Amino acid sequence: GMILFIVSEVMFFFAFFWAFFTSSLSPVFNIGGVWPPAGIEAISPWGLPLLNTIILLSSGASVTWAHHAIVGGFKKEALVGLIITIVFAVIFTALQGFEYINAPFAMSD
Repeated sequence: GMILFIVSEVMFFFAFFWAFFTSSLSPVFNIGGVWPPAGIEAISPWGLPLLNTIILLSSGASVTWAHHAIVGGFKKEALVGLIITIVFAVIFTALQGFEYINAPFAMSD
């Protein structure tokens, strides 16, 4: 069951990135043949998206630390690791909301 779930997630992300690269490397005539489409301002990947990526990777590291603490029987360290992960999750979600609210375009553009 878990392997099937992981394979389905890998295929989903593969398809998602395939569609993105297809659209950006050979844009269709419907959007004017340019990427990003005319009137759409692309978000710089070096600002908030990079910070969100670092936070997401850090939360993965902290939950792995918590998992190893649980396996080793260290309850206090496991609790600290899980609390850190939850803090990262709240910060990540807040920054995602901020990014979506302040994006220069919407899903309907």
